[in-house]
Amino acid sequence: MKQKYFLLYDAVQMLSRFLIASFPLLFFSPLAMTQTQNEILYIGTYSENDSKGLYVLAFNREKLSTETIQTVHDKKSPTFLALHPNEKFLYAAYREGKNENDPAGTIVAYAIDEKTGKLSMINQVSSVGASPCHISIDPSGQVAFVSHYQGGNLSSFKILKSGGISEAVSFIQHQGSSVHPNQTKPHMHAMIPSPDGNWVYASDLGIDQILKYKVHPKKGSVGKEPEIFPTKPGSGPRHFVLHPDLPYAYSLEELSSTVGIYRVDPKSGNLSFMNRVPMLSPEIQSDYNAAADIHLSVDGKWLYASNRGQDNLAIYRVDQETGLLKLSEHVPTGGQHPRNFKVDEKGDLLFVANMESDNVVIFRIQDQSGIPESTGKSISIPRPVFIEQLFLK
Repeated sequence: MKQKYFLLYDAVQMLSRFLIASFPLLFFSPLAMTQTQNEILYIGTYSENDSKGLYVLAFNREKLSTETIQTVHDKKSPTFLALHPNEKFLYAAYREGKNENDPAGTIVAYAIDEKTGKLSMINQVSSVGASPCHISIDPSGQVAFVSHYQGGNLSSFKILKSGGISEAVSFIQHQGSSVHPNQTKPHMHAMIPSPDGNWVYASDLGIDQILKYKVHPKKGSVGKEPEIFPTKPGSGPRHFVLHPDLPYAYSLEELSSTVGIYRVDPKSGNLSFMNRVPMLSPEIQSDYNAAADIHLSVDGKWLYASNRGQDNLAIYRVDQETGLLKLSEHVPTGGQHPRNFKVDEKGDLLFVANMESDNVVIFRIQDQSGIPESTGKSISIPRPVFIEQLFLK
């Protein structure tokens, strides 16, 4: 009798342990599954130092680690990427032309595998201009905008239903020069569409101008007569960012290592200059510096801008009423020549592409201060120059 009792007791104990162990799975597993997302990083590079072109990395957020799941090298130097708003397509601006005799670059459209994040080519077209350095997509997903540094011109393309890209619909050549030795001719650097898609802001480093072009999404074109907003001679506007909630915009000025602050008219989209702030740290002596990239935090309270030379990020607090900037701190980027960086879409992390040191350094953004703090983690990538992020559903 005692033996049967002990056998029954043991069975009950085993069942209890099983239920306790299974409790989280039985009741919390579906929730955990809905919160789990596979994260992908797309890294654009210069095709140097044995780079394999465009890197597709699976990112583990808990471990801050990556695994290369694909490399794509359809042309040389996929230096800038743009994700379609529907997240089904990726567009790459390659410096190399469609053939050996083509002085222009190549734009390649890729379909994204919804389960893995891997890329497959849809089609490719000539960028028309020489040395494409930036590509962006309008909010409706109908137009691709491409800037050409060496050519000093811009082009626009219609995005097809297949996700492919048309031949160039618009091509506009800029004219002029400015006072800096690097400004003997136009150098288009970036085209940033307005949130409503009505306008696109073109930053031309060579002629010290920000130009606002009318966008025609159904045609895939831009208007030929822009509104022109001159910047300070010798400043060299390179990149441009619009505040997500407030009527302000910020222009990163490469040659003067400054950030220009503008008010944006909500109706016309016109810019009114407000102020200019320095990017350099007075505590660092550097013979050379070139400002590179600029982004806002997800909540719009902080602005980050990268310095190549001092190799740091300038961190500014954004006044939520006036839009003005107050310098908070300079943070070393953990490498050389931070050409591009990416603010994590969750607002937690910041990835910096240090081109000359062949690494992408991972920072964690502090909630209260907005200051990026190094995690001690980095990704070894030859000549990284652009970072895009995708969350797989």
